[in-house]
Amino acid sequence: MQTFRKLWTQDEAQDIAEYAVMLAVILVIVVGTIRLIGSNANNVFSSVASAVQ
Repeated sequence: MQTFRKLWTQDEAQDIAEYAVMLAVILVIVVGTIRLIGSNANNVFSSVASAVQ
């Protein structure tokens, strides 16, 4: 527990925590975008496949 407190009060640990939060936000945005694009791309490919047949 003392190690955690020591890391929490150090500047380097705060920088690491800030980077971790920024990384989490970026990952949420990327995953959301990929899901949105993925479902739209699936619809486009399905309609193209139906048109070709």
